[in-house]
Amino acid sequence: MFKRVKSFVKTAVLGGVIVILPVTILALVFQWIYRLVIGMIRPLSSLIAQWIQPATDFLPYGQLQGLISDILTIVIILTFCFVVGVVVKTRMGSWLFHTVEHSILRVAPGYTTIKEIILQFSGTKKTPFSRVALIRMFNSDILQTGFVTDEHADGSYTVFVPTAPNPTSGWFYHVPAKDVRLVNASVEATMRSILSCGVGSKALLAEHFKNPT
Repeated sequence: MFKRVKSFVKTAVLGGVIVILPVTILALVFQWIYRLVIGMIRPLSSLIAQWIQPATDFLPYGQLQGLISDILTIVIILTFCFVVGVVVKTRMGSWLFHTVEHSILRVAPGYTTIKEIILQFSGTKKTPFSRVALIRMFNSDILQTGFVTDEHADGSYTVFVPTAPNPTSGWFYHVPAKDVRLVNASVEATMRSILSCGVGSKALLAEHFKNPT
């Protein structure tokens, strides 16, 4: 009887942790993003708070008044981004932007890298990690899981082979096309396989074993 109660309590607690922990972590992530955004817009938000203070004196300062100033700041920033986006789409705006970018911005350290990252995260530019491949290394029968990061005029590929269980480090190789096999697997599933040191790679290799090359 005691063992059954102990097992029930243990299972219930573990089930509760599995449900609550991801929600808690997600809430903490959103809280961190919120604080980061609020910290970035604070200078402008403070100016707007002073500007709207006469009209919001009846509201408790630091609560609704601060929230209204933050919302107005975000709306102003988004509106400004919209206007800039519309202007850049015009012929004159596009010419002016590219002129400033090539003559000034590209000289600034880190500008090109930051722009590439933003383009990839926004989906404007296709991410180089969108295709999963099995790479035959050094003319052997050993296959490594990797991602195609670039293609070349002669048909060869540049691939990134991450380490497990830490996919943020690894090696990149320039490999002939005959040694690269693109597989129909999602980046998310492949990353999970790498993080778990190969667990779940059955689906990744199924196509290869079905039609080996």
